[in-house]
Amino acid sequence: MRLFEKELVDEVCTENHVADLSRATIGETLLVAEGLEKRTGIPFIRMDQGSPAFAPNRYGIEAEKRALDRGVGSQYPPAGGVPELKEAASRFVKAFIDIDIAPSGCIPTTGSVQASFGAFAACTQRIPGKDKVLFIDPGFPIQKSQLAVLGIGWRSFDIYSYRGAEPLRARLEEELAAGDIAAVIYSNPNNPAWICLTEEELRVIGELASRYDAVVLEDLAYFCMDYRHKLGKPYQAPYIPTVARYTDNYILMLSASKIFSYAGQRIALCCISDALYGKYYPALAQRYGDAGVFGSTLTASILYMMTSGCTSSTQYAYAQMLNLSCEGVIDFIEDTRDYERRARRMKEIFCRHGFNVVYDRDVDEKVGDGFFFSLGYKGMSGAELAVELVYYGVSCISLATTGSGQGGVRACTSRMREELYPELEKRMAQFEQDHC
Repeated sequence: MRLFEKELVDEVCTENHVADLSRATIGETLLVAEGLEKRTGIPFIRMDQGSPAFAPNRYGIEAEKRALDRGVGSQYPPAGGVPELKEAASRFVKAFIDIDIAPSGCIPTTGSVQASFGAFAACTQRIPGKDKVLFIDPGFPIQKSQLAVLGIGWRSFDIYSYRGAEPLRARLEEELAAGDIAAVIYSNPNNPAWICLTEEELRVIGELASRYDAVVLEDLAYFCMDYRHKLGKPYQAPYIPTVARYTDNYILMLSASKIFSYAGQRIALCCISDALYGKYYPALAQRYGDAGVFGSTLTASILYMMTSGCTSSTQYAYAQMLNLSCEGVIDFIEDTRDYERRARRMKEIFCRHGFNVVYDRDVDEKVGDGFFFSLGYKGMSGAELAVELVYYGVSCISLATTGSGQGGVRACTSRMREELYPELEKRMAQFEQDHC
């Protein structure tokens, strides 16, 4: 028997102006879950919004307080970021990726969402005729919404059927050969499926990006959080796989939100390769009346127009956390490893009651456990499953909203609490009984 009646769920949807729960955004799903909790007092298993589970990194907090005490709050921040953060970012990229990016190319942004928004604009305006973005899906739904705001066209494909170097090469070349793709974007590890592109796949993406002059936007929000491998030791292999080894046409987007649990302060980095940063584009010069140099145009003519820089005190916090990570004082891998344990426990419960992991392989390796995972249930589309789970007090989003062609939902581990595991077990046992 369902935990919530259809009439009640419909009422809460109407109150929160959610027209279609099967196609609900993350924010809409959150509103429905909160509304049902408030109405009934019954706690939801919250697998919708990916907010960090842990307290913000204390070193960041302390550094931010010191910066405010020094009086930085009275002064506007530099458009390209405070020097301390730019230097720390360059050092961090070298320590954990083994890639050299000059401090000038490390631009702080108000979260990775601002980084992608600005990069979409710059990339699609640099060469006439190259004006579309290619998504290697599934992906972060907000990024397509950004393109709607900007009026930029896009195409996508679900990587599910194209894993491995050669299948991916054939599919990518099919898209890039049209000549209108300005940028290619993906996340690694992947939001929502937690798949991780391999070194061989990234080599293919890099080679084709160079051949067809497309900029790769590599979203590293879940940096080093592939817990299957011993990543995250400064200046020590293994380093994370990255497209930056195979092309100069790249922008890496790094965020403090997950690895340092600093999401509320909205700070990230847009790290542009040295070659791309300094490249001249006549179309940019004509459009903005500036020098037409990619990096400076993105920084001063695009990003600065949105927020006039990033909060000064938060930049000093981020710099401190990056520097202490390079020194081995902060171990952000161990600080976040409980996501792996949560995913493993949650998957075990779901799979024991008839669910399956949809994106379950990384080519020849089982997909890892971490911040997200994907779930399917026999005979149900992702939209149907997302709605049905709400009746059992579980909130999530359909994979269809992420560009996936597979039936299933995205599950997030960050809001899971110890006392909710028995409740999840009970509810999924009832779900199985009701749907067998």
